[in-house]
Amino acid sequence: MLNLARNTLKRVPSFQEILQSATGNKMSNKEEINVDVLVIGAGPTGLGAAKRLNQIDSASWLIVDSNKTPGGLASTDVTPEGFLYDVGGHVIFSHYKYFDDCIDEALPKESDWYTHQRISYVRCKGLWVPYPFQNNISMLPKEDQVKCMDGMIDAALEARVAGTKPKDFDEWIVRMMGVGVADLFMRPYNYKVWAVPTTKMQCQWLGERVAAPDIKTVTKNVILQKAAGNWGPNATFRFPARDGTGGIWIAVANTLPKEKTRFGEHGAVTKVDASAKKVTLKDGTTVNYKKLVSTMAVDALTETMGNKELNDLTKGLFYSSTHVIGVGIRGERPERIGDKCWLYFPENDCPFYRATIFSNYSPYNQPEASKKLPTMYLANGEKASSSEAKEGPYWSIMLEVSESSMKPVDQDNLLKECIQGLINTEMLRPTDEIVSTYHRRFDHGYPTPSLEREGVLKQLLPKLQDQDIWSRGRFGSWRYEVGNQDHSFMLGVEAADNIVNGAVELTLNYPDFVNGRLNSERRLVEGAQIFRATDKADAAGDAKPVDIAANKGF
Repeated sequence: MLNLARNTLKRVPSFQEILQSATGNKMSNKEEINVDVLVIGAGPTGLGAAKRLNQIDSASWLIVDSNKTPGGLASTDVTPEGFLYDVGGHVIFSHYKYFDDCIDEALPKESDWYTHQRISYVRCKGLWVPYPFQNNISMLPKEDQVKCMDGMIDAALEARVAGTKPKDFDEWIVRMMGVGVADLFMRPYNYKVWAVPTTKMQCQWLGERVAAPDIKTVTKNVILQKAAGNWGPNATFRFPARDGTGGIWIAVANTLPKEKTRFGEHGAVTKVDASAKKVTLKDGTTVNYKKLVSTMAVDALTETMGNKELNDLTKGLFYSSTHVIGVGIRGERPERIGDKCWLYFPENDCPFYRATIFSNYSPYNQPEASKKLPTMYLANGEKASSSEAKEGPYWSIMLEVSESSMKPVDQDNLLKECIQGLINTEMLRPTDEIVSTYHRRFDHGYPTPSLEREGVLKQLLPKLQDQDIWSRGRFGSWRYEVGNQDHSFMLGVEAADNIVNGAVELTLNYPDFVNGRLNSERRLVEGAQIFRATDKADAAGDAKPVDIAANKGF
C-alpha cells in the first residue's frame, strides 16, 4: 500500500478509512505490482521471454501489452467479409528446436498446420523468373542473359584480386552478382523493399538472406535453358490452418498463466522510470520491477523513458513504414496464379514489392464459397453490372508497399494504384470482381540495416542494459537479420535466460552463428545445455556446450 497523506475533507469517513487512520495510510484505487521481471509487449519476443520465465519458475514476472490480442507485428486481421490478412508476409520456418517445441505445444494437432513447398517468382520483362533471380537468368531474354553473365564474370574475376571488403550493400551486390543482375533486379527491388538506395545500407546483415550465384551452375543452366532448384531456409514452410499467423501467438499466449498477463488498455505503458525501476500503465497501475525486457521499438522506449541522451542516439537508427494491402476476389483461382506462394516485383509498373497469394496458404483464409457477397467494383474501377450479393468461390492477394521520406506514398490513392498494378502485372484481369479490400499502415515496418546502425546499437543497447533494461525484438534490438518469427521469439527466450541464469544471448550477439550451418538443434529446457561463447572464443568456431549457469537470483 502506498503511503499517502490522510484525507482532510470534512465528511464522514468510511470504515476502511477509520481502520487505516491508525497506520497513517489512505486507501488508493491505484494498483501497485512488484515483480522480478516485467516484459513489455506480447509479440513473438515478449511471448518468448514470458514462456521461458514461466518455464524456469524461479522469478516472479508479468507481461503487458496495449493490444487486447497478442501477436504484435505477427498478428492477423479479418475483414468484415471474412478475408484474413497477416500484417506482412509471414511464414514459419525455424532455426531452433526450442521454438518448434513451443509452437507445437500451442498448436499440437497435425490438422492445425499446412506444409508448403515454396513456389516463388520474380516478375521481370513480362516474364515470371523463378526465385532466386540471380540463379535463374536462363529464363530471361538472350540480351539480358548476356548482360547478366558478363557482369557475373567480371565480378568473379574482381573477387580474386579484391583486397578489401565491400563498403556497402550496393558494392556487395556488384561484387557478388555483377552489374547486370544489379541493374535488372537487385537495385530496383531492394529500393522498393527498403525505401532507401542500396548505397545507404551496410552488408553485414545479409547472411543466408541473399543467394550468391554459382557462376558454373548459372552458365550451365543458361546453355541448357534450365531453371535452378529451390534455395534458402524457407524452401519448405508451415502455415497455420486457421486464424492466420496471429493464431499461433494467441495459442502460445494461452499456454501462459492468465494472472501473469495484462493485455489491452490496462496493459498500455505510459512511462518507464528506469532510475526508480517503475513502469506506469495507462490505468494508473504502477509495476515495480528488478529487470525489464522491453520489446517496444527502442526509439519509442527511450522517449517513454524521457532520456534525452538515449533518445538522441536512436535518431541514428532508420526504418521504413509498411502498407499492407489486401484484395479479395470472386471466382476460381486462375490457372496463371496456380500454387504460387509469394512473388517479387522490381519494376515500376506496380507500387508493391511483394505479393502473396494468401488464399493458397489455407482454405480458411477466405470465406466459404457458399457465403454471398456483393461485388464492390471491377478491377478496372467500373461498377459491377449487379449489386446483388452472390456466392463465391473466393481467393485473395496480399500486397506490401514500403514508404519513407526518400520514397513517399500517396496513401489516399494507394489501394487504387495497387489494383492497377495487379492488372499491369497480369495478376488480375480488368473484369475480375473485387468483393473485399483491406489497407493498414505500420509506421515501423522494416528496421533498416543502415551504414550507421552498428555504431548506434553498440552504444545504445549496453547503455540500456546498464539500467537493467533488455531491449529486444524486431525493433527493440533493431537487427533485421534476426527479425523473423523464430529469431524474435528466441531473442525473448535468451534474454530471460540471460537475466535469470547468466546464459549468453546467441541470437542477438552472434546472428551469423544462429543462421549458419553450425546452428545445430538446441533445446533450452531446465537441466539442458546451451552453447556459451567466451570473450576469447569465436561463437561460430569455438563455442562449447556448458551447463546453464547457477541461478543468479535478484
